[in-house]
Amino acid sequence: MSETDIGTIAVIGGTGALGSAIARRLAKAGRTVIVGSRTLESAASAAETLGFGITGLANEDAAAAADIVIVTVPFAAQGDTLRQIAPHLTGKIVVDTTVPLVPPKVMRVQLPPEGSAAVRAQGILGDGVTVVSAFHNVAAHKLIKDEDVACDVLVFGDDKAARTKVIGLVRDCALRGLHGGALVNSAAAEAMTSLLIFINKTYAVDGAGLQITGTLTEPAD
Repeated sequence: MSETDIGTIAVIGGTGALGSAIARRLAKAGRTVIVGSRTLESAASAAETLGFGITGLANEDAAAAADIVIVTVPFAAQGDTLRQIAPHLTGKIVVDTTVPLVPPKVMRVQLPPEGSAAVRAQGILGDGVTVVSAFHNVAAHKLIKDEDVACDVLVFGDDKAARTKVIGLVRDCALRGLHGGALVNSAAAEAMTSLLIFINKTYAVDGAGLQITGTLTEPAD
């Protein structure tokens, strides 16, 4: 499957703020998108609201119907959600966007014992699934709008070809995606989210983002 021939994308947790924003941008760019939710009714309602040909299914059915699955659920729901859809993920790329925020102290970095939410996801899903992580630091309330978002997206994964496909999806969302290296490096972006929340509050910023400076040369395949 090439970057341009990605197939159907399911956004699990697609009724939430980040999931709906990603789903809408991908569908607007011409991708075939399914939003998944715990109930078919909720997914169908969200799909109708988002438009752009998006359809809605219950999480398991959405995962089964997709070629690439993007998981956009809160950290507290990550484990249960992944276990629920795991039977439908073998051989697929799963894009995990989970940030390990632990209320009420969301401005403090609290990485899980595995080192990152992404590594935790890979452990739950096993070797038959290729986990890539991305979209940790972009403000969902900005992404849902039709405007430029001043934020780069760091993409992590042990499979470079899979990372490249996900960077293509980031580009479809009108954002710049950058290779961030191995999946374990996801800890850096996950931790940065708590820092950005702190900056938002301390400096009254409406959704601070992360941008990499300098002139970048695209890596060789």
